Amino acid sequence: MKQMMMVFGVVCILGLSIAVYADDDAGGMESMMAHHHAMMHGMKTGADQRISLQLPAAMRAQQLAMMREHLAAVNEIIADMAAGKFTSASRIAHQKLGLTPEMKKMCTMFGNSDFRKLGLAFHKSADHLGDELKSGNTKRSLRALHTTMNYCVQCHATFRQ
Repeated sequence: MKQMMMVFGVVCILGLSIAVYADDDAGGMESMMAHHHAMMHGMKTGADQRISLQLPAAMRAQQLAMMREHLAAVNEIIADMAAGKFTSASRIAHQKLGLTPEMKKMCTMFGNSDFRKLGLAFHKSADHLGDELKSGNTKRSLRALHTTMNYCVQCHATFRQ
């Protein structure tokens, strides 16, 4: 039960961070999140201090859609773990989050090298997650999920559209 509450909290936080990241026009929510981020990191509140990726509109839309797909994949993984379907969860981690040739190609398209490195590290960690899930060990799988989710948190704290 304790593990499931922890997983639920992670999903809620990820969902909120993607929603905020995905909707730069939502002034009130973005301002609130920038304020929260600043408070958590001892910064003065005000303007969003994250690095803008300055993406063209089409690339921005593609990136936002991909992040939403990643969130849905994490949700599927958690549901499968809760149901004891570790093989299915492993497949999802590798296919939808892992460093597939398509994901590698997409990551190399970004001009910001730090963002690119973070994206590649995220996808590699998802492959490790898939391997841990295949073992059926809940504790190790949750640790690997935590590592993967930390890349999401780090990216959303550092970069913005």
